[in-house]
Amino acid sequence: MTATCLCGPTSPELCPAASLYNVLRRLRSIRRSASPAVLQSLVVSLVLSRLDYGNATLAGLPGSQLDRMQSVINAAARVVCSARKYKHITPLLHDLHWLPVRERIEFKLAVLVFRCLHGTAPPYLANELCRVDCGGHRRKKTAAFCVNVCSRNAVIASFDDW
Repeated sequence: MTATCLCGPTSPELCPAASLYNVLRRLRSIRRSASPAVLQSLVVSLVLSRLDYGNATLAGLPGSQLDRMQSVINAAARVVCSARKYKHITPLLHDLHWLPVRERIEFKLAVLVFRCLHGTAPPYLANELCRVDCGGHRRKKTAAFCVNVCSRNAVIASFDDW
């Protein structure tokens, strides 16, 4: 089953980077006709939402594949800000309040764990996590806790108390 988006017929998986660049090219052609706020919302809804879809499963990918995703975000920031190719990208991302890819993935995982531990996640996710005593991982003022994935893969993640 295929869905249709601006980049053409796609599978339900992530849009490939090439098709996201095509969307950005089309948006670049209309950027003089649209206000900056409208252009930013179009980029977020058509490009960044496709990158963020299922990005929690991308944790642990090699840096080369994450760099390809980061280059799409950089190009999107340049389209929104009408910046040149060689302008530094970090200030643009900061002004737009966009996180780099690695931090986006970490943030999404942290939000999922938080929702699971506080009962706002779907039961199929919340049932997979349980609290575990961390033992020596305690700090002076902030109580740390560990989360153990209670399925076949025993992965332990440690987070500071929210």
